[in-house]
Amino acid sequence: MHVTPYAKHLAVAVSLVIMAGCSSTGGTQDGSMAGSEGAAGTSGGASSQGMNAGQVGSSSMGMRDGQQDGIPQVRTIYFDYDRDTIRSEFEPVMAAHAQFLRSHPNANVVLQGHTDERGTREYNLALGERRANAVQRFLMVQGVSPSQLEVVSYGEERPAVRGSSEDSYAQNRRVVFDY
Repeated sequence: MHVTPYAKHLAVAVSLVIMAGCSSTGGTQDGSMAGSEGAAGTSGGASSQGMNAGQVGSSSMGMRDGQQDGIPQVRTIYFDYDRDTIRSEFEPVMAAHAQFLRSHPNANVVLQGHTDERGTREYNLALGERRANAVQRFLMVQGVSPSQLEVVSYGEERPAVRGSSEDSYAQNRRVVFDY
């Protein structure tokens, strides 16, 4: 089959456009390029106070129509290594989010599941989804409408903190409430 030079150039141009659209710019959860944003110097395991100080988020957090008021300040909960069970220390945080969502039926939240870099890409995507689903189940048991909740898994793709230490890993094993 004879392909004209015009068709070859068109095919190359289309391929470049598709690749450019799929490329990643890197960065962190909130879109900044700061690799160590939110690094809390905790020792040993990840304490909840160290984690809260390093939480991801901004004051606007994508809220629409002035719904920022009343959203719980802590929007990130953390998980143990290779686990999707909610730690008891984060149940009050989740209960506060459930209360906000029940009292604001027009508010929606995306539950973003994340993992540290250990494990395969596929495994980490599945683990991030299991973590976000665990949070979703908790909220639904608390009376939140499923229509207000969306689950997304980023796996290891959007680390809050770059690094290969246990402290970095602990800050990347999380679910973020994105209103």
